[in-house]
Amino acid sequence: MTINCKGKLIDLSTPKVMGILNVTPDSFFDGGKYKDESEILHQVESMLNDGATFIDIGGYSSRPNADDVSEAEELNRVLPVVELILTHFPKTLISIDTFRSEVAKRSIEVGAALINDISAGKLDDNMLSTIGKLGVPYIMMHMKGNPKTMQQQTHYQDLVKEIIAYFAERIAVAHQKKINDIIIDPGFGFAKTTAQNFELLNTLELLQLTDKPILAGVSRKSMIYKTLNSNSENALNGTTALHMVALEKGAKILRAHDVKEAMECVTLYNRLKT
Repeated sequence: MTINCKGKLIDLSTPKVMGILNVTPDSFFDGGKYKDESEILHQVESMLNDGATFIDIGGYSSRPNADDVSEAEELNRVLPVVELILTHFPKTLISIDTFRSEVAKRSIEVGAALINDISAGKLDDNMLSTIGKLGVPYIMMHMKGNPKTMQQQTHYQDLVKEIIAYFAERIAVAHQKKINDIIIDPGFGFAKTTAQNFELLNTLELLQLTDKPILAGVSRKSMIYKTLNSNSENALNGTTALHMVALEKGAKILRAHDVKEAMECVTLYNRLKT
């Protein structure tokens, strides 16, 4: 189970960690935290040293009811950061968290390695064909609606069955567009209630029916801190607990704010399996 990132084969049979770097002012946990070059480079260096295989850069907050951001502004936020990181850490495998094909294209052109799309191509009709032409790995997430409307679209007859059907359709279209390396993200917190998030995590192994690597993005999310009557700042311990569950259920990538702790989960998980 490998993906090709800039000519380097990444073996996902051993789980990997994707470190989160939000360059937005309004992300739910770290919005506005990294305001200048030194802070960005310090955080990236820390995540790489802690064991991150990928750094995921987001210039458009996808938290519920987030403000819309123009394509020009998203490019303005993302491209300089990609160039900055690759100037100082040229071997970094950068993922771009975007649903816009032009942002994806421009980011890959300046050195990013893969694209992470919350909409699986549903918010930009050109996305899948663009990814196919670029020949890069593609993370497709399950979501209904968009960040402004998704929390009103949480009705399912059969949650997991519908998510698997969604991925089957999206994967088929992606293959038609010549996308070879596909990773699926079930979209914890996106058009799902807290109860549905736990149902999804509890049955995550069923998504292996897609025959694609699974990315789990539960880091510091409301399913954790609402259950614990806490907040995102105090959700690290809960995140760690759910990371181990995700690994046990077949997740191959943990998308995390706290790389060191996520890597510790991976190390302990690997030790359990030897």
